[in-house]
Amino acid sequence: MTPTQFAPQEENRKLSTECRVGTGAKPRRTAREFFRKYFLEGQTLEESAKEKQENIPLDATLDEIIFIKYRKFIAFLVPFIIAQTVWWLTAWKYNFFELYPTHWHMPITMILGATVAGMTSEGGGAVAFPVMTFVLHIDPTTARDFSLMIQSVAMTLSLFVIIFMQIQIEWRAIILATVGAIPGVIIGFELLDPLFTGPQKKMMFVSCWCAFAISLWILNRQKKRTTYTKIQNFSPWKAAVLIATGFAGGVLDSMAGSGVDICTFSVVTLLFRLSEKTATPTTVVLMGLNSIIAVYWRTVMMGDIAQLAWDYIKVTVPVSVTFAPFGSFLGSHFHRLVLAAFIYVLEAAALVGFLLTKPSITLLLAGSLIIIGGFVFFSFLSNVGEQLMESIEAEKKDAAKESQP
Repeated sequence: MTPTQFAPQEENRKLSTECRVGTGAKPRRTAREFFRKYFLEGQTLEESAKEKQENIPLDATLDEIIFIKYRKFIAFLVPFIIAQTVWWLTAWKYNFFELYPTHWHMPITMILGATVAGMTSEGGGAVAFPVMTFVLHIDPTTARDFSLMIQSVAMTLSLFVIIFMQIQIEWRAIILATVGAIPGVIIGFELLDPLFTGPQKKMMFVSCWCAFAISLWILNRQKKRTTYTKIQNFSPWKAAVLIATGFAGGVLDSMAGSGVDICTFSVVTLLFRLSEKTATPTTVVLMGLNSIIAVYWRTVMMGDIAQLAWDYIKVTVPVSVTFAPFGSFLGSHFHRLVLAAFIYVLEAAALVGFLLTKPSITLLLAGSLIIIGGFVFFSFLSNVGEQLMESIEAEKKDAAKESQP
């Protein structure tokens, strides 16, 4: 096509776009624009990292340029190479390979589980626990222990990726929620977990995770809401809320293998209006740290982890250490609605799996009450969060007026 033939077509496209704008109709988004919006939104980095990427010093050495320009790839490769090297050497010495003919289903499961653990506010247990209990009919205690153990490895590597890439996280939420989660998970292990039967634990898992999906839905209903990269006007009562949230999440960890991540995510996004782009990596770091603490307690203090959980760890580590950091890399680029869609699908699948086990009417009623209670509670958090946000914005406007001459 010649330039003269091309010009009228280009002009027609411009006129067509102008007409749509003039009539108030939104121009249709192309497939490329759709992909860029939802799958290449970009990372939310710390200010210092963002500044370095935008302005590479003229006198920077070759290694400095490589670390600035290709930091995200280095962040993925370093934990991958170290973890794979350690696993292959250990597997070769102790012959882990003989377990694959009978345990092959868990590595396949953890392809999805580890990716979800790295890219969303849910741990790998959100996939491993329902698959092990609903599909493979494994004891919930073994499923919980495996979930915590694999998260202590895979999500710790995701933690490295997040910190090395200098992705924006809220350290106060991590520290304070952990302070609450430690006594929560210990009390849960020692006192509360023995009180519940296997079916009751399955019901609580599904109900709490469905309630979390509802909290995400409430969050995503609010179009163009004001969000922050840090908790604003931090005060003692906000610290107390985070500690209490961590305690509740720690109790959930002790029963289902994850929980402190989704509890903290719900509170910091709905109540404190933290952006999901900050809240998600924050909860990944939080779950990685708390999984290590929980595994330490179960292994050293209690010492009764089933051999099946250890065998599953032996065959799933090479998959998990690959896909968890990869999930963190993907999740830092994806749009929040894409991440939310993953969680909706997972929770719907878990709910269907639970119903297929034909639970008793009592369990169904208890689960329904938890879900309804979760909806009421998260709606309350959202309303309080909106009021807090309005007061913060009003204070900022007043401060701006006072600073004007």
